Amino acid sequence: MTPSDKRFHSLTFIIPYIRQHAWLAAGAVLALVVAAATMLGIGHALRGVIDQGLAQKNPQQLDDALVLMMGVVVVLAAATYTRYSLVTLLGEKVVAELRQRIFSKLLGLDAAFYETARMGDVLSRLSTDTTILQGVVGSSVSIALRNMLMMTGGLVLMFTQSPKLAGMIVLMVPLVVVPIIIYGKRVRAASKLSQEKLAEVNASAEETLGGIKTIQAYTSEHQAQNKFTLANTDALGAARNRIRQRAALTALVIVMVFTAITFILWTGGHDVLTGRISPGQLSAFIFYAVVVAGAVGAISEVIGELQRAAGAMERIHDLFNMQPTIASPSHPVPLGLPAKGSVSFDNVTFAYPARPDHPIIKNFTLTIRAGEHVALVGPSGAGKTTLFQLLLRFYDPSSGLLRFDGIDLRTLDLCALRQQIGFVSQDPVIFSGTAAENIAFGRHNASQGDMIAAAKAAHAHDFISALPQGYQTSLGEKGVRLSGGQRQRIALARAILRNPPLLLLDEATSALDSASEQTIQHAMKTVMKDRTTLIIAHRLSTVQQADRIIVLDHGQIVETGTHAQLLKSSGLYAHFNQLQTG
Repeated sequence: MTPSDKRFHSLTFIIPYIRQHAWLAAGAVLALVVAAATMLGIGHALRGVIDQGLAQKNPQQLDDALVLMMGVVVVLAAATYTRYSLVTLLGEKVVAELRQRIFSKLLGLDAAFYETARMGDVLSRLSTDTTILQGVVGSSVSIALRNMLMMTGGLVLMFTQSPKLAGMIVLMVPLVVVPIIIYGKRVRAASKLSQEKLAEVNASAEETLGGIKTIQAYTSEHQAQNKFTLANTDALGAARNRIRQRAALTALVIVMVFTAITFILWTGGHDVLTGRISPGQLSAFIFYAVVVAGAVGAISEVIGELQRAAGAMERIHDLFNMQPTIASPSHPVPLGLPAKGSVSFDNVTFAYPARPDHPIIKNFTLTIRAGEHVALVGPSGAGKTTLFQLLLRFYDPSSGLLRFDGIDLRTLDLCALRQQIGFVSQDPVIFSGTAAENIAFGRHNASQGDMIAAAKAAHAHDFISALPQGYQTSLGEKGVRLSGGQRQRIALARAILRNPPLLLLDEATSALDSASEQTIQHAMKTVMKDRTTLIIAHRLSTVQQADRIIVLDHGQIVETGTHAQLLKSSGLYAHFNQLQTG
């Protein structure tokens, strides 16, 4: 199989989606066959108009022939309407299901994929590439099949009108096929490059708009504009090249085809003058020749579309072939319920996939008892947040073991494990829904009373109630209508509502003022009761009441003890405390 064949073979991936709508596809094919047949029938009607009506100067036969032609035209119009409606609907359905599967696949890919992937490129596969495929399924394939039928039928009917002229046409076919083959590789390469450049434009725009406030704060709009312009110019250049290649192919085919038709017309005209064929036969032959030429030209264009779609399908297929490195085992170990929430790290070492030679966690060993409150303290980059990501099993350690309730995390079902954990990140994610939807995100079946109780525990109830529609107020994309502290309290309420045996708080109160922080800390004492809690904090005031404080530096434990014990040791913790308290 040649590289070209392999690329076109990727389009067969769409077939199972089409099979799901077999009756729709069958109806479209039937309408397509009828449309092609009636289109060819116009040539026969045209011959009757000329030979039986005009040549014989018989008004009745002329009228009958014209009525027959109009009847054929009406059938053609109805069949074309049916074909277009069914094929377009089929394309919409197939691509909607394909998008659904792509989105499901993206949800299942692990953190390692998103660590290196450009979001704009990922979204391009979900939007741009599927739109290209929609055009193929909902239009191009239908056009190709219709024109193949008309080309085949036209050739057969041409032989019935004049074998001599038809033979000459057949001999000229290679003159059309050869340039298609030659230009095919250029069109395919240009199409794939164009798609890649467009993905880079999307990635640039997504990155810029995602950080628009920072860009505006640093008055870097001009630099951002220049970066986008450069990517957009490259994409335009690639698109121009693709257009030139396709236009050159189409123009060359048209010139060669109609040059051949002109030659045939000259030959056929002399045959009419000598009486070898009738004027009606020549007219029908020319009609069929034009149909065949138009079909060949349309097919050449469709081939370009198919090559572009093959490039899009390759990119989607590559995405489907990606396997997450983090997945549930085929036979997971059942987790005892209710879970206790004990956690242990046994000689764990970990490096992020993007930097495998720079371990963040080194030979880390720690056991946290069920119900214990443990704080993780250390400088930025010490590995605190990484420990949370390992517990959530966004990554697996390079070596060593993590256990939850004494069970190796890798042997547990991912969903079962994560359902036992409540997580509040330093930069909490707020979705573009209502306050109620955001709080109930981790427990969709929660009652209104439970949701309000969680909001009160996180001291979010008062400001939510003051919103225009209360809990039904839309918070805007990423919670833009809320302050940083309000977003953190929504995230806290979300974790509280989940009621997990293990609670992970990563700087969960960093955006709060001192008064609000003290109020929430008081409330959190009730929340954390009989619940294993790990707290990451740079403000030492938030960790003073922890059962144990673990001090990390360069991925290793350098100190452990209570607040009072660590102050006496005059180590790194005491140094942090001195910096904060003066």
